[in-house]
Parts: sequence; structure tokens; C-alpha cells
Amino acid sequence: MSEHPKPSARARDLVRGAYDLHVHVAPDVVERLIDDLSVAPRFAAAGLGGFVLKSHYFSTAERAAVVRAAVPGVDVVGAITLNGPVGGMNPLAVELAARAGARFVWLPTVDSANQRACTASAPEGARPPMWARLQDELRAEGMAADPVDIVGGDGRITEPTRQVLRVIAKYGMTLATGHLSADEIGTVVDAAVEAGVRRIVVTHPEFTSQRVAVDRQRELAAKGALMERCFTTAYTGKVSWGVWLENIRAVGPEHSVLSSDLGQPFNPPVEDGMALMADRLLAEGFTEDEVHRMAVLNSRSLAAADD
Repeated sequence: MSEHPKPSARARDLVRGAYDLHVHVAPDVVERLIDDLSVAPRFAAAGLGGFVLKSHYFSTAERAAVVRAAVPGVDVVGAITLNGPVGGMNPLAVELAARAGARFVWLPTVDSANQRACTASAPEGARPPMWARLQDELRAEGMAADPVDIVGGDGRITEPTRQVLRVIAKYGMTLATGHLSADEIGTVVDAAVEAGVRRIVVTHPEFTSQRVAVDRQRELAAKGALMERCFTTAYTGKVSWGVWLENIRAVGPEHSVLSSDLGQPFNPPVEDGMALMADRLLAEGFTEDEVHRMAVLNSRSLAAADD
């Protein structure tokens, strides 16, 4: 395995206080590089503010509470992703996750109708996501969840989705759009704004199953959504660094937020992701102020770190 890059001291300092809003660490049902109790002190040592525990299959609210108690000095944020194992678009699951302290809600990812129907191919040599093998195993054993729809046949969001958005608004949670299509994202962002959701992030719009066009990204940004620029999307070859960088320039750093999506055994250490992106952006001509906004100010806003 090739040596991974190491962040510079300049980049480490520039992302101090940032939250990584998208990490995949153990315990999980797929192999991970590190567990949450071990990675939390590394975040604290790196001067990062915190991270959001993402699972495609379970609520992480209780895990986050345990890690916060065990590792003072780093804010570990719980979340829930609305795939089949939690009942899909299940407002009760979101309500209980919120009461347990979760602050992030991902709409369906691996079980979204868009992801299931996706026929797009990643560029040659791209690493497939680690959940793909598990999804194949579940399907082979006849246990795959039904695709989770957020939009009905009439093109409007479903009533369970409306209920979920009301719960998110009630608790001031952050809505992440998951692996929805560009059209679905537009529909749900409109409904979320109407429901009073204040924090919205479009999950890795460069990802293979989404590939949200720049003009659509601008439209979503104008409605208050931030575009999530994930390290792994480019690092694992699902999109070129050139496209990733150009999309940030085209939509604007003020409308982008950096996150790593790290935790896979073959990728760099999770705590390095934010600083590695800072180094890449600085090398490509972005200013320190622009990087600081994407890495620190926008991530802390979505994490409700300063409320």
C-alpha cells in the first residue's frame, strides 16, 4: 500500500477548531480503520473541535454520549441515517435519536431509491464504497431492505418525509441529503426550508450516484444549503481532484463545507482528513480565509457548535 500524505503544520493550524461532519469508525458492521474511543483523543490532540459519527445502519447517539464522557475535550456528535434498518423515513426513529442527543439526520443513503437505481460507473480504478459488499451479501440472503422513497409518484415528498422534517426542525437538527438524486434534493430542500429546518447540507454532490451539476448546486446554495466536499470522493478516484476543486470555485467557498468521509482501512488516518484538504486547497490557490471558512466556520455552524 502506498504511503499516505501527511498534513503540514500550516494546514493543521488552519483547521484548528473544525468539526469533521462525516466519519465512519468502529464499531460498525463493516471493517473500519479505528474505533470511536481511540480516534477521539487524536482529534483532541490535533486541535479539532469534534466529529459526527455516521453509520449507514444505526443511530450513533448513545455511542457519541459515551465517547464524550470518556474523552473530554472533543465534541462527538451523534446521528441517524434513514435507511431500512431504522425503518426508512421513520419520524419516530428521528424523534428518539434527537431525544438521545443526535444532531444530524441523513436521508437515505445505501437504501435510497436513487442509489438502488444508479447505473452510473465510477472512473476506472476508483475504490468501491465499503458498504457495497455488505449490501450485496444482504441481497443474496434475501434480506435487502426495500428502496426508501422520499418523493411519491406525484413528484411531491411523502408524508413520512414531511413528518421527519418537522422533527428535525423542532430539535434544530442538521439535515443531510444522503444519496438522493439532484431532483429529489431540490424537492426536499424546498420542503425543509418550508418546515423551518435551519441547517441543510447536500451530501457529497460529486459522488457517483449523484453528480449534481454546478448550476443545480448554485440553486441549492441560494436556498441556504451548504455543499459538502468530501475528501474520499476525490482521494478514492470517484471524481477527479480537478472537478472537485472547480465545483468549489464555481459555487463559492462560502457555500461549501469540508468533511473527510474517512474511516476505511485503506485510507489515511481519520484525524488527518481536514488538514489534508486544507493543504490541497492552499496548493491550488485558495486563500487561508476561504479554507478557514469551509473547514472551520461552516462545519461549526452545521454542528451547532457555537449555539
